[in-house]
Amino acid sequence: MTEAIASSWTTGIVREVERFGETYVRLRLEVADRHDHVPGQHYVVRLRAPDGYTAQRSYSLASDPADPLIELMVECLPRGEVSGFLHDVVEVGDELELRGPIGRWFVWGGEVPSLCVAGGSGVVPFVSMLRYARRMGTASQLTIVASAQTRERLPYIEELEEFGAFIALTRENHGDRVAAHIYPDELAELSKGIERAYVCGSAGFVSFVGRSLGEAGVPSSIVRVEQFGVTS
Repeated sequence: MTEAIASSWTTGIVREVERFGETYVRLRLEVADRHDHVPGQHYVVRLRAPDGYTAQRSYSLASDPADPLIELMVECLPRGEVSGFLHDVVEVGDELELRGPIGRWFVWGGEVPSLCVAGGSGVVPFVSMLRYARRMGTASQLTIVASAQTRERLPYIEELEEFGAFIALTRENHGDRVAAHIYPDELAELSKGIERAYVCGSAGFVSFVGRSLGEAGVPSSIVRVEQFGVTS
């Protein structure tokens, strides 16, 4: 699969908005002059105030490249000027400034067996990967592990369950699994036979998973990381 080249700034028309409580908003946009993306890439969304002030943030794509619209799942962060606006204000028909798709490192085209480990909203790029894998018939190449505090805090949990993802909730049980963080031995078992690993989440989550993968014998050279903070 050929990696898309980041485009210049363009515009996207919001065609669908779905809000999930006070935490997440799912936006689906029709993008002008769109370049097809590769699973794992992201877009930058830029807001512009009447006085010329701008603020921008990067958001991973959840959509399959074959989807006619791009899909973003945005977590509303405390004091997040961009995420707050997208969650609270944006409506169908609004126009947003966009640039993308962006990213060459954190991408997956189905060519190698891979493990994806996500914390909370870090699962979004892996949803793009799983949708692509299902369409292309390469789902057996992809193993997804997702962790969050509760079901409500994990976007796309129903879709992840249908895909067969390993889900670890830390504040409530999930099926037969008692509430707990991901155990290192669970990662060790799930990482058998992989040729690449992707990790996406907060700094603390990424650090923990990186150590656990190392203890399981996964070479650091095959681990690709995307890390975010409270204001990213």
